[in-house]
Amino acid sequence: MSKPAAGGSFSASIGGFRISLDFSVDAGQVLVLFGSSGAGKTTALRTIAGLARPESGRIEIAGRTVFADEAGEPPAWVPPHLRRVGYVTQQNHLFPHLTLSQNIAYGLPERRGDSARQRVSHLVRRLQLEGLEDRRVSQLSGGQQQRTALARALAPSPDLLLLDEPFSSLDMELRRTLGAELRSAIRELNIPVIMVTHSREEALALGDTVQIIDAGRTVAQGPPLSVLEQPGQGQVARLVGVENLLNMRIPARLPQDGTMVCEAGERSLETPLADGYAVGDTVTVGIRASDIILATGPLPQSSARNTWSGVVSAVDLRPPGYEVALDCAGTLLRCHITGASLEAMNISSGQPLWAIFKASSCFLLSE
Repeated sequence: MSKPAAGGSFSASIGGFRISLDFSVDAGQVLVLFGSSGAGKTTALRTIAGLARPESGRIEIAGRTVFADEAGEPPAWVPPHLRRVGYVTQQNHLFPHLTLSQNIAYGLPERRGDSARQRVSHLVRRLQLEGLEDRRVSQLSGGQQQRTALARALAPSPDLLLLDEPFSSLDMELRRTLGAELRSAIRELNIPVIMVTHSREEALALGDTVQIIDAGRTVAQGPPLSVLEQPGQGQVARLVGVENLLNMRIPARLPQDGTMVCEAGERSLETPLADGYAVGDTVTVGIRASDIILATGPLPQSSARNTWSGVVSAVDLRPPGYEVALDCAGTLLRCHITGASLEAMNISSGQPLWAIFKASSCFLLSE
């Protein structure tokens, strides 16, 4: 089996905070470090870049050991400027006195030579910055500045690209546009990428692998869809923002239908049949707010197995849409809808509505 383009295992302490991380990412792939603020994601990037020194472990980039401190092995330390790592931060840190082209060329060995001009020209075209080459930073929009910062990081052809929430200051539509451009550029340049985010949408759109970080440790990892959409643990579900976590009891298993019944108070629902659970067990059922359909009445002849009536208790803005809280006989369901749907249905507090969702939208969580 071939070695990853970048990988390692290390432990580091910053003040009173300690992080321990194993990571691996192949060329042309994106590893997403996902978690809440303070989980240790940025500390992990800074350590891999060489801006913070680990206490122990090993870090390898493109076949080179850039850090090693393991028993029985000779120590190794490559300083940040020799690691061939591109690093894009949330603030982008462009030089305001330089033009766009000069910013991109800054990390090249010969900034004014023909090869530098060709490299800058290629990245300008690749990231759709044509016509802006002579503008200074203050004359660029937020999206243009982020593109420029990305081009500057890519210009020296680094062996590893680190991205620390590079789109967090941008609006949702611009995030999607830049995300698509970034994904395309990564594939073309065949560079390994480690990206930090707390946006589930970004992780799903850009990541090939996701590691959930909490308190300096990885608590789950795997393909984005399985880790973020239907996490298997309650702790992970809370970290990735599953909106509905319902404590329920199993009164019946229906092997012939491939489902089982869960109930809480007056409400019951069907979930996929799961091994390891028996009648009488208590469980936590997770349901994504985006998997729930709201209707003014029960849908006739629907394939959805779960239909709950309720009353709207709150409507809150949740870009790019809205979150509707539905009180279903004491059980609160949070549902996501678009602004167009909110307006068309004229939804407001106190309005009776029906929540409709498939059994396959429900998943069981272990603690």
